[in-house]
This record gives sequence, structure tokens and C-alpha cells, in this order.
Amino acid sequence: MSNSSSITKFLLLAFADMRELQLLHFSLFLGIYLAALLGNGLIITAVACDHHLHTPMYFFLLSLSVLDLGSISTTLPKAMANSLWDNRAISYQGCAAQLFFFFFFISAEYYLLTVMAYDRYVAICKPLHYGILLGSRACVHMAAAAWGSAFLYAVLHTANTFSLPLCRGNALEQFFCEIPQILKLSCSDSYLREVGLIVVCFCLGLGCFVFIVVSYVQFFRAMLRIPSEQGRHKAFSTCLPHLAVVSLYVSTAHLKPPSISSPSLDLVVSFLHSVIPPAVNPLIYSMRNQELKDAL
Repeated sequence: MSNSSSITKFLLLAFADMRELQLLHFSLFLGIYLAALLGNGLIITAVACDHHLHTPMYFFLLSLSVLDLGSISTTLPKAMANSLWDNRAISYQGCAAQLFFFFFFISAEYYLLTVMAYDRYVAICKPLHYGILLGSRACVHMAAAAWGSAFLYAVLHTANTFSLPLCRGNALEQFFCEIPQILKLSCSDSYLREVGLIVVCFCLGLGCFVFIVVSYVQFFRAMLRIPSEQGRHKAFSTCLPHLAVVSLYVSTAHLKPPSISSPSLDLVVSFLHSVIPPAVNPLIYSMRNQELKDAL
């Protein structure tokens, strides 16, 4: 039996035990990570340097790219190092830092996607008020609210999770540190505090999801009232990337049915949710965006 005061490191779940597969995973992770760095880096550079892209939509897109870089840099480099050096260990402090930053970046991205849904709603449904409702000051305030809320929740979750007494070993059934895996090591009912905090965050996330759905219902109603087919196509094209990113974010977070319990399946689902969206989002946003293509 061990407790949290004696634990100095955690053991992460390995993707493979065979050396050849470990090197293959390292190469795959490296390719994905470089693609994410390149794609998000190009978007950040293009939006920051091209004054034609200094609009609310691209300001939020720049913020999203920064969050994508942060989230994938929290998990993938450690996974690459573990695969390359055949090492599963992560220090207690490193695990706490990884949990904090991952929760912060993922939460901030979800809140920002909600703000971006509002941006698209105003652009299509209230175009005459767009400059008033989404001025530069309002955009900064909304982005700051998304980042600040995520920071607060990340601090609360991390502090609460790592204040729990741990007595069920130090092996995590995941390739990075996440809250459910830490709670499995807890040896007291005090973990119920963290469960309560998770429920509160779930309710907030559900509220954001409902807001996004309602925004798109209003958007599609407004789009159908546009008389010309070209106008409807243009309106839909402006919202399609955001809709695709939200769908990717939500679908990868809920791939596994709750009734199925499998460490291997949990590993694959967590990999898809934490790694694929940051790598694919730049491609989604630049694919049919001529302004962004011209800037790049």
C-alpha cells in the first residue's frame, strides 16, 4: 500500500511493448506533431501578419490555433519520449502539470468554440449589428472569459485531484495524466468532491453545447430565407469549418459507449480526442477559405 505522500512518479500506459512498434509509434507521433505545429503555426502567422485578416472571426481562429498547439504539446511530446526511450514514468509534479495544462487547453477550446458559434450567429442573423456586438473590445473580453474560465476550472480540478490520498499504486491506464485515472487510485470517499466538480463542469459544457445547437438552428433558419442560391452557399461556407471542428471535437470525446470498459479502447479514444483535432483543425479551416489561402 502506498499513499500520495510517498508517490514520486506515475507509470503511464504504453502503446506497445515490442521495440519495433514503439519506434513506429514514435515516428507516427512525430509526424502528427510536426503537422500540427506547421498548420497551426501558419494560421497564427498569417492572421497576425495580414491586416486583411484582423477581423473577429480570424481573431478567434488565431486563439483556437494557440490552444490547439498548447493541447497537443501537453500530451504528445511525452508520449514520443516514452516510446523512443522505452520509459513509462512521469514525475508526480510532471503529472500534475500535464493534467492542469491539458484540462485548461481542452476546456478553453470548447468555450472558445461556443464564442465562435456566437460570432457566426451574429454574422448571419444580425449582420447590421455585427460591428457593434463584435467590436475589438467585445472580442477580447469574450476570448479572455473563455481562457479565464478554463484556467479557473483547471486550477480547481488539479488542486482537488492531487489533494486526494492515493493508496492503489501508481499505474495509470492512460498514456497521459487525466482526472478519471487519478481518481481510480484514490483510497477514500473524498474523491466525491472531485466527482461533484466534474458534474458542475459537465452541466456547463452541456449549456455550451445547447447554445451552439440553438445558434445553428437560428443560422439555418436565416440561411433558408436568403433568396439566392449563391447567397445561401456563401453563408453556409462561412459556417461549415466551425461546424466541422465542433463535430470533430464532440464526436472524438464521445466515441466509446459507457457500457464498454477496455483500457485499449480508452487509449485509442483518448488519443483521437487529444491529438487528432489539433492536427486536423488547421486543414479544416484553410481548405475552403480563400482569404486564408491567399494570406498563406
